[in-house]
Parts: sequence; C-alpha cells; structure tokens
Amino acid sequence: MFPGMGMFKPLLGFKGFSFKNISAGLNLKTCCRTSIYTTTCRSGIHSSAECLLDVHSPEHEIVIALGSNVGDRIQNFNEALCLMKKSGINITRHSCLYETEPAYVTDQPLFLNSAIRGTTKLGPHELLKVLKQIEKDLGRTDGIRYGPRPIDLDILFYGKLKIESEALTVPHERIWERPFVVAPIVDLLGSSIDSDTVASWHSFSRKSGGLFELWENLGGESSIGREGLRRVLPIGRVLWDWSKRTHIMGVLNVTPDSFSDGGNFQAVEAAVSQVRLLISEGADIIDVGAQSTRPFASRLSADEELQRLIPVLEAITQIPEVKGKLLSVDTFYADVALEAVKRGVHIVNDVSGGQLDPKILTVVGELGVPYVVMHMRGDPTTMQSNENLEYEDVCKQVASELYARVNTAELSGIPLWRIIIDPGVGFSKKTEHNLKLLMGLSSIRREIGKKSLAASYAPILVGPSRKRFLGEICDRADPVERDPATIAAVTAGILGGANIIRVHNVGFNLDAARLCDALLKQRKTSGIYV
Repeated sequence: MFPGMGMFKPLLGFKGFSFKNISAGLNLKTCCRTSIYTTTCRSGIHSSAECLLDVHSPEHEIVIALGSNVGDRIQNFNEALCLMKKSGINITRHSCLYETEPAYVTDQPLFLNSAIRGTTKLGPHELLKVLKQIEKDLGRTDGIRYGPRPIDLDILFYGKLKIESEALTVPHERIWERPFVVAPIVDLLGSSIDSDTVASWHSFSRKSGGLFELWENLGGESSIGREGLRRVLPIGRVLWDWSKRTHIMGVLNVTPDSFSDGGNFQAVEAAVSQVRLLISEGADIIDVGAQSTRPFASRLSADEELQRLIPVLEAITQIPEVKGKLLSVDTFYADVALEAVKRGVHIVNDVSGGQLDPKILTVVGELGVPYVVMHMRGDPTTMQSNENLEYEDVCKQVASELYARVNTAELSGIPLWRIIIDPGVGFSKKTEHNLKLLMGLSSIRREIGKKSLAASYAPILVGPSRKRFLGEICDRADPVERDPATIAAVTAGILGGANIIRVHNVGFNLDAARLCDALLKQRKTSGIYV
C-alpha cells in the first residue's frame, strides 16, 4: 500500500482504494528522463539549460505559492491572480484555500494560503522580478521576516530545474517543513503522474513516495481541520468550512411550471413567506430559481427569467430573517447571474455547468462568488433522450464529464477554491443511475482525484428532493408525497460524502442531516470505514 493512502481515507470513506497508480508512476529514476546537472552561471548554480532561460525561454510549468494575512486577504489573492495573468503567467490550476496559523513569528493574524500551477515563458529570475513587483503593487514593504504581509508570492517549482542563486532557490528551501505549503502543492497534483515535470517535483522531495509521502509524514489529510490548517471556501467576507456539518439548501421556485411546487410561490408575498418558513426550519442557503429545469421544460430568455426573479430577490433581501443566511440563484444565464449578485446573491448554481451559456463562466469569475458546477447532458428538453441516458459506468463517466467542466471553469477564471460540484441526480439519468450516484459519491471523488486532488476535495451538493426516480421506486405520483423517500436519499448522499443537500422540505431533512453528521463523527473517531 502506498504511504500516502491515509490522506484519502478520512475524506472518502471507502475501502479497497490503493495508490497503485501512484506508486507505479513514482518510480522516479525512470519517470524523470531529464537528470539534473549543475553549472556555474552569473547568478549562481542552475541546471545546464538555465543559463539561457532568462534570454529566451520555452514554456515551463511552474508552481507559485500565495499567502496573505493583512487587509482583505481574499481581495489580495484576487488582485495577485489578476496581475499574474497580465504578466505572462498562464494559470491552469488552483489548489484549495487554507486558513492557517502563522509560522515562526506567531504573534500575528491568521494567514490564507494557496498555490497555483501554470506555465510561463518568463525565465526564473524574470518571474521572480514580476512577483516581487506584484507584491510591491499590493502594498508589501520590507519588514519583519516571516511577519505580517498583504501578499507573499513564492516560486516553489520551475520546470524540472533546481536553482541555487543569491536571489532565488528552487525548489523553495522551506517547502519540506511547512504543511501549509505542502497541502496546496499536493492539491495541484492528480493521483496519477501526468508529466515528467510532475515526476521531477516528486523526486525533489527526497522521499521514495514523493510529495505524497512527504505530505503524509506532515500529518496528511488527517491534519485538515486541526492544528491551524482549515480548508475553506470564501463566500463574501466569510470563510466557510464545509467539513464541520452538512449544510441545508432550501428550494424556492418562483415558477409556474416546476415539477414539485410550480405556481405556489410566484407572488412576491408567497415567496417571502416561504423563505421565512425555510429559514425557521433550519435552511443555511436559499436557492432561488425563476426557470424550470424539469424534463422537457420550455426555455425562457434571460430577460423573462429576470422579470420573475428580480422582484422576489429585492423583497427577500430586505427581511431580517435572511441576515446571516446565504442566497443562491439557480440559473444558467450569465446576465441573470450578474443581476442576481448585484442584488445580494452569494452563490451561482448552474445546472448546465457552463454548457448552456458559456459566458457565465467569465462573469462568475469576475464576480468572485462560489459556483456550483452540475453534471447534465444536453438541456432540459433533451436530457432524457436515449442518447443522453447511455452510460457504461455512470460514476466514472459523470466524474470525467464533471471534471472537464470544472477544468473549463478554472481556465475561465473561477479558482477551484470557489467551486462546488453536483453530480446531477435526476438530470440525464435513469433511476438506476441516480441510485448508483447516491451510493457512489466516494468513487466520483476518487475518479476526479486522478486528474486533480483539489477538485476531489471540493464540496459536493446533491439534490434528490422529490425527484421522479423516488416516485418510481416508492409508487408516489405526487412529488410532495416523496418527502419520506427524499430523507432516505439524502441520508445515503450524506453518508457517502455530500456536504450540501438541496431539498424542498427543510424541516423533514434537517434531523436526518444531523443524525448523519453524528454517525460520520463517530466513524471518524473510531476509524471505521465501510
């Protein structure tokens, strides 16, 4: 068994998983086809190719660490990412976001830490110069070493090169002792080695199991949530730790044709009353939708959707009960997302994962709000066609297609630390597929983890509430009569790894969620994984 296996165990909660692919890929002597030779350059010791890199460089894959503990830390990160992109750094992946206790100098505010993986044609010293200028532009000044700073940008890896000069050491000299640095690095990898460059990064760790073994030795996944290392998702100015308990998203449909409650809450007064009820029953998030996405629903234009949505949003954002709660908009239109966020919405929930209006990805990236990427094939009029219902292995294929959309969202400017994933229960799925998804969330995480460990750690949302497959199994034609079956489906989802449940009847499902949380806590304490 590969030494890093433990990092997955608390998160995924399934048996039989091994790191055979990793350990096979981590035969570092054969994976790293390029040996490291050193030579003396004007600025120090580099690989033999390095002497020319600052003059004319091909693209090199890089990893840059980000840290901040002064001012608006999230905004500091946003501005740093923007400036990096404008300065010749192509960002391809983001790690998760961590809130961490300071190291070395401990009498200072908590840090946010993350890392990005990307490519650049800048030579290493050019890159260093660019990063130092960004730090200066964002207000960093010379001060106490390891002390407070608005932004800290460090080159962790530059291609397959080892660099030792007066100005720059790569890999960064303190990587190996800092969990808040190693965790984001591991996030940027997949559980399979995807290039010689990544293999070289593993070899730099001086561990036979590469960076995974190093991370395990530092505490691994079991250290997340403890000892000053929290994985968080920023929502406005709040850092949300989704691992502590299951969160409840209450459904508010302001439509005449939704499958469950169409026409019930179109009037503003009725919508406000329903929001009050959902919150009183324990909802953490209110998901407002003004367009039905039931099978074969006719599509509204963005303007038509906004005509339904805006009056309701303007009313519910004024009621005192909403204070401290989160609002989500259920839309696949960029224009609707933009107008909703302007009116106080915190989350964009897109059933198409960017497929029906690709502009939404850029808009959400600019808005800086969390984005729910859901799996669906086709659109509501075609999602239940025979072609879209064909799966050989539904968990594996949903994971692959879902990750492709997550990756597109990242490349469009939405950092991974703002993404929530939804396997799309009830969308382009047969009854048997929905059951397999609810029972197979851990395998979906595992499949996604082959490409990106950060994406595999993203919060999972499931929404089986009152869906047709529950009616088929339980012989309940009326969607409202499917609430007891919804509780069972939600229970399966939570025990399988869901972090957010989207339901119509919050009160019925809250107790189920709390019991599941207690069971999961007991499982974690006792070390039982089934």
